[in-house]
Amino acid sequence: MIRKEIIQEIIESQRKWILEIDKGVYREKINDIKLFDSFAFVITGIRRCGKSTMLSQILSKNNNFYYLNLEDPRFEDFELGDFNRADEVFKELYGNDGIYFFDEIQNIDKWEIFIRFLTDRKKTIVLTGSNASLLSKELGTKLTGRNIQLELYPFSYKEFLRLKKLKPNNKSFEEYLTNGGFPEFIKKNDKTILQELLKDVVMRDIANRYNIKNVSILKKVAIYLVSHAGKEFSYNSLKKMFEIKSVQSIIDYVSYLEDSYLVFTIPKFSYSYKKQQVNPKKIYSIDNGLSNSNSITFSKDKGKMLENSVFLELKRKYKEIFYYQDNKECDFLAKEKSILEAIQVCYELNEENEKREIGGLLEALKEFKLDRGLILTYGQEDSLIVDSKKIIVKPVWKWMMSLK
Repeated sequence: MIRKEIIQEIIESQRKWILEIDKGVYREKINDIKLFDSFAFVITGIRRCGKSTMLSQILSKNNNFYYLNLEDPRFEDFELGDFNRADEVFKELYGNDGIYFFDEIQNIDKWEIFIRFLTDRKKTIVLTGSNASLLSKELGTKLTGRNIQLELYPFSYKEFLRLKKLKPNNKSFEEYLTNGGFPEFIKKNDKTILQELLKDVVMRDIANRYNIKNVSILKKVAIYLVSHAGKEFSYNSLKKMFEIKSVQSIIDYVSYLEDSYLVFTIPKFSYSYKKQQVNPKKIYSIDNGLSNSNSITFSKDKGKMLENSVFLELKRKYKEIFYYQDNKECDFLAKEKSILEAIQVCYELNEENEKREIGGLLEALKEFKLDRGLILTYGQEDSLIVDSKKIIVKPVWKWMMSLK
């Protein structure tokens, strides 16, 4: 429990901070945010990807608001009952009927009870959080049907261009491909920012929360995964590589890293859900800049950097992404209710790889009865007809600029 006067002091200082924070570049997703009473709007994403800035952009349009950042170390002893004291302070200072903004809500045990209390009283609420599993679990227990969710990622190429005031071309895309989209890193270009970010995720979001003793192994697993975007893996292979006794431990580690948005896994496509779970998965990183800052090997493989950037753009757009493998392989299948796109990524299409890249894409197009496929490259542009299928070859940056 925290005394009411202490809560008031923190609330006032946090309000001053959030009002003065640089509003920065307005995110593309901001237009997807529609607030309703009786609902919690939930913004999730990795630390430092811009969730608090997005909150400031939203609340700047609303004069009457209440703001609480639960990542504040002064709230270390904050517990469920303190929400009521905070609510009293809000109303005493700023009147009734404000919109509630709670930053990093998952830090407080049983937070969903208070949020449900507010939704039942037809309040308008915006939450942020950086742990997908914790949030979805609590939202599913007390707030089913009472929440709208949005995932926020580091800056897209379009957002990067607006922040840097650059034009879309090979030169600006090369910078984005290497540095990624974390706003603070883009502005300061200091690798320690992204090195500390990885440490924070490993220590604060995972090791401390799940009481993991062997933090050294956890960090090695994290660095390995962010360094090997596009690589197939199995839990058994990781278990042997890191000499971990239990395969369940490595399953848990990967799951925790995914929940914290540091990495993503995608399954091999199968009509059988069971086979999807058994088959090897592919790993992708949240950001090229983060991978480059924490690995000496990632930046040496331009093809994998390109593939990772394409994955992240697809992740912003589609709910389900798979890779396809039968006789040959296709990098990405994008699915809503059905498979909508098949995409192959290679840094450069040449005589050595043309047969393989086109063959893998063609196999996927035929399997899912698609008339058109994409081969995304660093700088090539072409259009081909193969076996009555149209194959468009396009630079990744042009493809990114064409997306809505």
